[in-house]
Amino acid sequence: MSFERPITIKETIEKIDRNEYYLPAIQREFVWKSEQIEILFDSLMRDYPIGSFLFWNVEGERVKDFQFYEFIRNYHEKNTTHNPKANVTGNSKITAILDGQQRLTALYIGMKGTYAYKIPYKRWDNDSAFPKRKLYLNLLKESSEYDRKFDFKFLTPEEAEKNGEETFWFEVGKILDFKEPADVNDFLIDQGISSLEAKKSKFANRTLFKLQRVIHDVECINYYLEKGDELDKVLNIFIRVNSGGTVLSYSDLLLSIATAQWEVKDAREEITSFVDELNSIGEGFDFNKDFVLKSCLVLTDFKDIAFKVDNFNRGNMLKIENKWDEISHAIKKAVNLISVFGYNRDRLTSNNAIIPISYYIMKKGNPHNFVEHSQYAKDRKIIHKWLASSLIKRAFSGQPDNVLRPIRSILETNNTEFPHDKIIARFKGTNKSIIFNNDDIENLFFYKYEQSYTYSILAMLYPTLDFKNKFHIDHIYPRGTFKEKKLRELGISGEKIEYYLTEFNRLANLQLLEGTPNIEKSDSDFKEWITRTYPDETERKEYMKRHCIPDIDLSLDNFMEFIEKRKELMTKKFKEMLFYHDSEHE
Repeated sequence: MSFERPITIKETIEKIDRNEYYLPAIQREFVWKSEQIEILFDSLMRDYPIGSFLFWNVEGERVKDFQFYEFIRNYHEKNTTHNPKANVTGNSKITAILDGQQRLTALYIGMKGTYAYKIPYKRWDNDSAFPKRKLYLNLLKESSEYDRKFDFKFLTPEEAEKNGEETFWFEVGKILDFKEPADVNDFLIDQGISSLEAKKSKFANRTLFKLQRVIHDVECINYYLEKGDELDKVLNIFIRVNSGGTVLSYSDLLLSIATAQWEVKDAREEITSFVDELNSIGEGFDFNKDFVLKSCLVLTDFKDIAFKVDNFNRGNMLKIENKWDEISHAIKKAVNLISVFGYNRDRLTSNNAIIPISYYIMKKGNPHNFVEHSQYAKDRKIIHKWLASSLIKRAFSGQPDNVLRPIRSILETNNTEFPHDKIIARFKGTNKSIIFNNDDIENLFFYKYEQSYTYSILAMLYPTLDFKNKFHIDHIYPRGTFKEKKLRELGISGEKIEYYLTEFNRLANLQLLEGTPNIEKSDSDFKEWITRTYPDETERKEYMKRHCIPDIDLSLDNFMEFIEKRKELMTKKFKEMLFYHDSEHE
């Protein structure tokens, strides 16, 4: 391995453009946030070192022995997070990046690409929530951020046009066109910046000239070149150099090793595309490579299911490859099943809870109609109850391997019907127990509308619901009513207001309601809504029974009694529906 002549950022960008640089399959994907890219450019402008790079020279026949990928050029948080597979057919020599992919991708995106991240509070399925942004530099003043000097920002074209007394946003990539210092001077004159007040014009002049020099002249890409082509050596180098910076997760490394060791399938493509497929089911999920690789270890019946390199030896990798279709089908059926239960990325509080369901389905022979056929209705009902209870009690928090191993041992020989009773018995009296006592049930009432666990709790009240329909968590007494000023205007006494404001957003004022009725209900007074919607007394009482609504005066003035009476009804129902024992340790 030798230290080579450093090159400029401009040269580096051109080499990426010409596909002279590739990423080996052992590289993780791009994970930097937009703020990290901004800080990288600030560091360059301040002459801070950005670290050395490690390139890998692959020649001759060895080029076709490895899998390589291209750089991401336009990053999109939703649609473009995977590197495109490279076609290196015909290449007699390529340069692969062993260390520095994140920084080089960041430089390219900052100079020639775009970065699209989600606008906070907008829905994930809304395409307009991900506007494309380019990197800009404010030429008129320093950054207001305490840890930066230069004001780099990713902006949309519309945002960049909003220049003012303190801002002139310069598109950073345009500096590539400024080949000579005179080009900088011409731009400042043409834009009228040179004629601004002295402080601003001087700052702009120094800033833009510095950017031109940093990109075109400064040889800041210092790199070592590894010319060996032995995979073991390259892997060891890769592991060593990726021990710092943005931490390389075990799943990234293990997936890299799997990619190098699978014989027929491309592990990286199979698993990353499978993750995308899982996350598109139903209303969407947030599974990742860690989840899939952990599932592979469990479903392949390896004794040791820990994330460590030793478990991803060639023999184990080939076993996973041979069972991949069986494993992936089981996981997909399990995710489809929990989607039918009404879960999505916001409601599923532990991805690991899906692994035992996947294992159980696989041990049953992966029945193709497990999710919908009446033959498995009882099984599905038991699994739903077990899943909700496990999520509520946070059974998979901490060290999930200590839960997954014992459950797998039970499922291995008990797969005629989901053996919830044996699982409950195995963890009884431990901190992973899913048995509820009186204190546990009382504590459920502190959960609030916006908390992820609330759905699992409410779902236990509705054993006969067809969860294939879309259900919303609904405030029974509409939350728009619960403002101190409004409550006073409605005649609620001051001594009650504090109680109202505390309880309205908690479990006892929440129910599951189908999407359309929930929209129709909106901010209607509950007493008026239920009378109008269910004028027939029999139907109204059936609705109240189904939702644990007490048969009392439902006016807002009686909200305190409503909450206390509904807690009593819900408590009774929870004791029937959850795995309840009044004293687990007796």
